[in-house]
Amino acid sequence: MVPSNPGGRPRRRSTREQLLLTRSRSKEWPRAQMDEDFLKLSNMFNAKKSVVRVPNLDPKYKIYVLASKQDHCLVDLLHEWQDGRLPVDITCVISNHDRGPKTHVFCFLEKHGIPYHYLCTTKENKREEEILDLVQDTDFLILARYMVLSGNFLKTYRKDIINIHHGLLPSFKGGNPSRQAFDAGVKFIGATSHFVTEELDTGPIMEQMES
Repeated sequence: MVPSNPGGRPRRRSTREQLLLTRSRSKEWPRAQMDEDFLKLSNMFNAKKSVVRVPNLDPKYKIYVLASKQDHCLVDLLHEWQDGRLPVDITCVISNHDRGPKTHVFCFLEKHGIPYHYLCTTKENKREEEILDLVQDTDFLILARYMVLSGNFLKTYRKDIINIHHGLLPSFKGGNPSRQAFDAGVKFIGATSHFVTEELDTGPIMEQMES
């Protein structure tokens, strides 16, 4: 029981709270037991799957970043990774923009031994088959202001793809969301990270931040 109700009456802990509290009081939480416990939680919330990653126990996710011409999303990811704030290994960057060897991004990647693949794309040829060949040995992908991927790409890759959208979804989907927000009279903007689906900017939202 938890005395947290405004009226002073004790509140009964939920099954989820009881489970996590019990485990947190234990000196050890075996990895197999952890998976079992979180599977119970996922079943409680009708989740399609349960994925548990423990930074100190599990290998880091191997990810590729797909980036466009604008640097800010890519640079932010790289510096967060460098500072140890992202429990992943950024092992490659693929871009449709040819960054020169003296640019900040190229120098950073070279310093850390991260390959950079430039693939010149057009509306008629997005080079998706070549991208698929490059990303086979990855856990998931991150799109840093990258163009839309086709439904065929999503079906073939069959792993999670996370998009960083420079707008507060579900409003202002697609290109130039800041201009859309301005034209609509909105006084604040932000960014959204969400899972990529076949329909543009409609995948499940992971996190949002106003700016």
